[in-house]
Amino acid sequence: MNIGAAAKVSGISAKTIRYYESIGLIPPALRAENGYRHYGEKEVDTLRFIQRARRLGFSVKDVSNLLDLWDDENRLSADVKALATRHIEEVEKRIKELQTIRDTLVDLTERCQGDASPNCPIIDDLVEGTEQKGL
Repeated sequence: MNIGAAAKVSGISAKTIRYYESIGLIPPALRAENGYRHYGEKEVDTLRFIQRARRLGFSVKDVSNLLDLWDDENRLSADVKALATRHIEEVEKRIKELQTIRDTLVDLTERCQGDASPNCPIIDDLVEGTEQKGL
């Protein structure tokens, strides 16, 4: 199948497939006589694997490591689990950061009168943050 069809069945855009090829995440596609990329079932399975891993938030580097593990018949499940466990720790860190952002925004919006007055704690906080960083 061509790149458009592979994109459709894998859920990855053609542009992203070409990007993954350019960075070596996937090998270069076979080319048909007309020069178009050709993808077989194995390549589509690999694209689906990548799409699922990316939806779970794995970085491109981690996806590359997961692909290596997937291809390695002698892999240790402990290696896969270690990679996933590290990812869980990163996800939990991001959740805490997002919760802090949310809490700050809730506080600021609750303190903002939202009326015709120009005074606004949201703007004030943004200015203070800029001044603290010297921007």
